[in-house]
Amino acid sequence: MIEAVDYRVKGLRGPVELIIDEWGIPHLYAENTDDVFFAQGFNAARDRLFQIDLWRRRGLGQLAEAFGPEYVEQDQAARLFLYRGDLEREWASYGPDAEQIATQFTTGINAYVDWLDDHPDQLPPEFGMLDYRPAKWAPEDVVRVRSHAIIHNVTSELARARFLHAGGGSEADKLRRRIEPEHDIEIPDGLDLDIPSGVLRTFALAAQQVVFTGDPREPLLRVGEGAPPPADQEGSNNWTIHGSRTATGRPILANDPHRAYSTPSLRYVAHLVAPGLDVIGAGEPALPGVSIGHNDAIAFGLTIFPIDGQDVYVYDLDPDDHTRYRYRDGWENLEIVTESLAVRGEDERKVDLTFTRHGPVVHTDVQRSKAYVVRSTWSEPGTAAYFGSIGYMRARSWPEFREALANWGAPGENQVYADIEGNIGWKAAGFVPKRVGYDGLLPVPGDGRYEWDGFFSSAEFPEIFNPDEGFWATANQFNLPDGYPAERALSYEWFDPGRYQRMVEVLAANENVTMQDAMRLQTDVNSLAAREVVGALRDVAPDDDVTTRALELLTCWDGETSAESAGAALFEVWIMRHFARAYLRMAVPPAGMRVLETFDYEGMRESLRKPGPVFGVDAERKRDELVRSSLRAAYADLEGMLGDDPAAWRWGDLHRTTIPHPLGFLDPSLEPPSLPMGGSGTTVNVAGYRLSDFLLTAGASFRTVIDVGEWDNSVVINTPGQSGNPSSKHYLDLHDRWHQGEYVPLLYSREAVEQHADERHRLLPE
Repeated sequence: MIEAVDYRVKGLRGPVELIIDEWGIPHLYAENTDDVFFAQGFNAARDRLFQIDLWRRRGLGQLAEAFGPEYVEQDQAARLFLYRGDLEREWASYGPDAEQIATQFTTGINAYVDWLDDHPDQLPPEFGMLDYRPAKWAPEDVVRVRSHAIIHNVTSELARARFLHAGGGSEADKLRRRIEPEHDIEIPDGLDLDIPSGVLRTFALAAQQVVFTGDPREPLLRVGEGAPPPADQEGSNNWTIHGSRTATGRPILANDPHRAYSTPSLRYVAHLVAPGLDVIGAGEPALPGVSIGHNDAIAFGLTIFPIDGQDVYVYDLDPDDHTRYRYRDGWENLEIVTESLAVRGEDERKVDLTFTRHGPVVHTDVQRSKAYVVRSTWSEPGTAAYFGSIGYMRARSWPEFREALANWGAPGENQVYADIEGNIGWKAAGFVPKRVGYDGLLPVPGDGRYEWDGFFSSAEFPEIFNPDEGFWATANQFNLPDGYPAERALSYEWFDPGRYQRMVEVLAANENVTMQDAMRLQTDVNSLAAREVVGALRDVAPDDDVTTRALELLTCWDGETSAESAGAALFEVWIMRHFARAYLRMAVPPAGMRVLETFDYEGMRESLRKPGPVFGVDAERKRDELVRSSLRAAYADLEGMLGDDPAAWRWGDLHRTTIPHPLGFLDPSLEPPSLPMGGSGTTVNVAGYRLSDFLLTAGASFRTVIDVGEWDNSVVINTPGQSGNPSSKHYLDLHDRWHQGEYVPLLYSREAVEQHADERHRLLPE
């Protein structure tokens, strides 16, 4: 019998049992829901305290208090984007018990922080390395933080404006970012496209991770040499399969969100059990509830539905008084809020936060008397990232699931569904403004001509229930149904469809899907996008020994981007580092190239397969010349990196994992080892990388496959481990399994949990 560790804590109504299974997943059993959310907060602090403390400090703008004056600018930026509206409306947006859930959760966090006062030896080592103490939480901290949510498309608006101003032209802009549904870009009347660089520095500071002073490592998401990256490296996959297409007759639901890799993982798996509640799955550890998983009646999962919830507003300031901005026929005063910032080692600093009626000022051009504002759905009640999942995680049917999503705010999501009655479904949800007189693809003047007139409701978003295909898949791709009203402009910018097309290819060919099939698909590294390109290369004739060898290697390759593949190594180096760069230089004016930040990979593939206007007259010949010259360069590049023998080339020798810890530069043991990895940005098993050194930047650190109704058959993986405490045996214990494409059980029944119990803890009322 495993001896339980007891904690006497204030705030509980009754005892809570916490069982940690052998894979580090906590199962919390309470006598009431107040106590189970208290215990969830207590356990999140027990296992992820440094991570959630950093989450809170970054979001609230309290980094300088712990880490010194170098973080004042980032704190000031974060505070611009805090929710500053009516908290009663905010809490009501998530449901009648939202405030109580957040209160219990944060009380649990605070109880663990108090417990550490009497057990200082249990403080995670990062606090000692940085010489500071964890903070106490208030319930509103859970919802006031907005800058952690993924909202589109403010960076794209600025990138498009810079590109058009540089002479790129609207046709060339389509090479930069595809517009779906088809739509002509209109430059808003009165907009000066000459927007200075650095306008979004403050916005970027508010949303970026914490980088500690002295860390010499290059940020993973910075673009390296070569072509710019395809748009949107972070995304997600999910699918739901009707029982008529599975081996058991039960639905299967699968989900693997893709985000920047980190130690510990962005996700945390937990099981919450109390009267009327029995839910298991993953959420973010700083939030109560579960956003991806199942209860005893339904399963649910999500991927980003990249709706457009942001705009950049450009204001004319009064040349004689920069505290006033033009609005309609007059001037309005900027709202200036002065706040105090605690700064370690110094006196408090006063900082001014400046706002217009549309949102926070992120940049002022004094010489030209211009101000730039980011308007975002973040300022609306109900848009705290993922907190809305506390509603749908308790739904028990499709109507209840849809109702719970009626007020879902952020991020925009493709929510997939399956239930024990055999039904499956998909529902898109999120806040999208109804724009008056413009399309949201470029910044707009802030003079009152370009406004939001409310929001599209959840009822106006697309959905499907028990589709004829017998399955439904999403991968952030354009998925508005045929006939969807054009006036409901939810978004014009979507992700590359390569992952989605591969999922459909596999799922449509199998009418007897097993759990193992679903796991294989989640870890699939066959690139349909690469196969399309390789097919086009068969029409290209070599012109020397190098192109002969290169074309032979690629045209004999099956698109499997495994770590052992020589074909994958040549293809990825060629297409991303050499062909893309040459293609864009050919198609985009030089001034446009200087400001190009991303490109449309799908469009480039189409041009390779069917050379057209981009190549101009004699398109096929020019396509072939570009292929050959870029292949020669890529071949030489690979020889320099991997040697002269192509038979010895391995994609994984270039393409390696890196799962950084914020303090890994001080202690490398805080991070898992770097390992060779297959996949690419277009495989279902996404493995996006930076071009400078091919190190992985983003992918599926968490995956789950759910056997709906036979819940104990479900599986999960979360790298590098469940715990964020380096002293825990569950800190890095899942990394090798994840790397090998393996899973661990996602146990649900009490009997199964007891059979695999590894630790026991009891939370007892003081």
